[in-house]
Amino acid sequence: MKNDLRKALEEIEYFLLDMDGTIYLSDDPIGDMANTLNFLREKGKKIIYLTNNSSKNVIKYVEKLKKLNFYADSDEVYSSALGAVEYITDNYKGQSVHVLGTENVKEELKNKGLNVTESLHADIALLTYDVELTYEKLCNFVKCINNGAKYFATHPDACCPNVEVFLPDAGSFIKMIEVSNGFTPEVIIGKPSTVMGDNLMRRLNLTPNKFIMVGDRLHTDIKFGVNCNFYTMLVMSGETTKEVLEKSPTKPDFILDSLNDVKNYF
Repeated sequence: MKNDLRKALEEIEYFLLDMDGTIYLSDDPIGDMANTLNFLREKGKKIIYLTNNSSKNVIKYVEKLKKLNFYADSDEVYSSALGAVEYITDNYKGQSVHVLGTENVKEELKNKGLNVTESLHADIALLTYDVELTYEKLCNFVKCINNGAKYFATHPDACCPNVEVFLPDAGSFIKMIEVSNGFTPEVIIGKPSTVMGDNLMRRLNLTPNKFIMVGDRLHTDIKFGVNCNFYTMLVMSGETTKEVLEKSPTKPDFILDSLNDVKNYF
């Protein structure tokens, strides 16, 4: 792996970094991550924080990353919520969208041009990771789908990594709605779907070999990279265990204990 990773790093331009479980856990950096990120920048690599977590707007992510000394002016945050904006704008421009989500995310979606509404007769029902979830909001969302709205979700992650215990994520909400009502999303925007990867390649005018997806989850991060034909790097600092890796049909190109170890391959 050592020689192969060294060779890959010669052509890779963009590090697509998952966040929870990859560079931090909750509010705690994983090792000396700030210096690792600076090292990558010094080597000429660009950093895009690519997250399925749609509970915060980009401003909140940038604030958190800056607080951890992880963010530079050359960096970018690209979330599944922004991917949903691009998908809906490209395919359903102007249609009304009922969002199950936090107030910050709803406001961001409005500012990006989506026709966000509280109506139960919206054209689209978009499920995000709503950490402000109430039973009333959940019931209204289900009613909207039942009234004929197209049902989309930002991402399928069942749980969110946390130091004390993994927490329910959007995928758990999806399963709850499926169990109670039988509704399943027509489209899921985030990893492992290729929507976000296709958007990045088109916007940056780059081929797949210029990207490496780094993450701690095989079924989202690594599968996304495989689906997009990007290089993939699994870090063992989050959700995936050795036992899970052995049983998984999805295999990464490279495996490191943490992203900090990448400095050894330049």
